[in-house]
Amino acid sequence: MTKLKNSESYRIPFGLALVLFVLLSGGALFAQAPSVNVRWERKISTNRTVPTLQAVINPMLQRGSPIHDAALDALKKLGADYVRYAFWFPYPKMAVAELRPPDADQAFWDFQYMDPLVDDFLRASEGHPSVFSFSTIPQWMFQTPTPVVYPDDPHQVFWDYTQGIQLTNLQAMAGYYGRLASWYTQGGFTDELGKFHASGHHYDIGYWEVFNEIDGEHDTRPQQYVERYDAVTQAVLKVAPQMKFVALALSNPSDAPRMFSYFLDARNHRPGAPLDYISFHFYATPSGDQTLEDWQYTFFAQASEFLAVTRYILEIRDSQSPLTKVMVNEAGSILPGDMVQGEPNHIEKPIPAAYWNLSAAMYGYLYLELAKLGIDSVGESQLVGYPSQFPSVSMIDWTNGKPNARFTVLQLLKNNFGPGDDLIDTTIKSNGSLAESDAIDAQAFVRDGHRKLLLINERNREVAVDLPKECLGAAMQSIGGTSPDTQMQKIADVKVRLLPLSVSVIALKD
Repeated sequence: MTKLKNSESYRIPFGLALVLFVLLSGGALFAQAPSVNVRWERKISTNRTVPTLQAVINPMLQRGSPIHDAALDALKKLGADYVRYAFWFPYPKMAVAELRPPDADQAFWDFQYMDPLVDDFLRASEGHPSVFSFSTIPQWMFQTPTPVVYPDDPHQVFWDYTQGIQLTNLQAMAGYYGRLASWYTQGGFTDELGKFHASGHHYDIGYWEVFNEIDGEHDTRPQQYVERYDAVTQAVLKVAPQMKFVALALSNPSDAPRMFSYFLDARNHRPGAPLDYISFHFYATPSGDQTLEDWQYTFFAQASEFLAVTRYILEIRDSQSPLTKVMVNEAGSILPGDMVQGEPNHIEKPIPAAYWNLSAAMYGYLYLELAKLGIDSVGESQLVGYPSQFPSVSMIDWTNGKPNARFTVLQLLKNNFGPGDDLIDTTIKSNGSLAESDAIDAQAFVRDGHRKLLLINERNREVAVDLPKECLGAAMQSIGGTSPDTQMQKIADVKVRLLPLSVSVIALKD
């Protein structure tokens, strides 16, 4: 190496200096914002997907709860179709109408806790079809070492109610569900001893889901499920012949291809058994040592894996029973603390404000992608959760009854998209910025000539994007950052910055 003299200066050639500057600045000199390109004249499919939600019975939805009125008012104002109402096992007195087997002298039916829940929900859902999931089978119908002793307090969480695998009497179980359907749709029923019980209810319940997450609660084999499903649907159809049915409701669909294949083969059922709908669930769940900065990647990566599983399930459906429709009727995220809420000494950790927007953005992504696949409904889960009952899954703030970002995003999607939309050819060009383009999802929709563009920012930072020039002057609604509220702006420049973890809808001028 030649040593420079003190009087000499070392000059880097201009071209080399420019290359070094670009490398050191991460390519910022040439990087541009990714651009959204829409070919409005090219329709790729017709949307058939309903954005909706799940509600699960719990004390917060009972009359007298501090958020009862607010939660049901939010549900009523939303006006969604196919809301799923789940009568789930941790509260036996709210979920089961016959907690004791009949004896020689009487039957033990009790609707005092269930009836107000059903009545309030149907009032809030009036004018919209809903899906009822009376999923909890009375545990006295199963073989257990000792009888299941449940709390006398209807509000006390009891995670051990679902015990036993072997059902003792298939016809007794089917009779239970037939009487339940008759109670709510036909004004009453005749019990096991021949006594009539009047309810006065003539509710229009059009959709009935047969059990919930059988792959988790009872470890049910395909043959067992089909046998029980056929018995239940036959009993319900005797009293409600117009009823449509939803089947399976699997918690881990990736582990159950045989369950889908067996159920969807009509040869495995009684003649005439309805195969109207199948359903399954998805929750993104980070590991216990991850933080919010990790969650933004984990949630969307797991959602992408779920979409691959869904495509496989649709292939099975198409080959076995192509007329059967598909609901993803639990979709959301669960933080690790929720999974150990029943353990001794469990302490609830504060949930970061941005978590709600992250979960909302992921739901928006799932709705967009499942609409492309032709799923019939995507139900965000769930209306109300709270400490001891999956707080990170809630769509309503359990402290004040106000909708959080998860609810507001569902409302935004429901008010702008749904069955009948044309899905339009939409692409994102990176323009040299892969990190930015990977952060964005986009889809154009058209209905009755009205053009809209859905944009999702998967990252917990602002992302710049170039919009089609026809978006100039359009109105954009966005929900993002840490806010549950909708922000409005008029697009004055085709380059816009999307809020962190945001869902945005642009309504183009006609």
